[in-house]
Amino acid sequence: MLPGEGPEEAVCSRKGCRAAAAWELLWNNPKIHTPERRKVWLACDEHRDWLEDYLKTRSLWRDTVRHGQPAASEGR
Repeated sequence: MLPGEGPEEAVCSRKGCRAAAAWELLWNNPKIHTPERRKVWLACDEHRDWLEDYLKTRSLWRDTVRHGQPAASEGR
């Protein structure tokens, strides 16, 4: 495989952060998503709490799992 042709490394979703993702923050907006729908933000260890707080403050956060592990709803 040539450089640039493979999947990109998963990085934190915090603006300006380029650290490797360690967590998946699962969320949805009940005003526009069905209850079972899950959107995903990726987080490094440093920004996990900040991103969770952001989502929780807006009542959007649903779950946090280690990056690469299935969510509880997927048979974890």
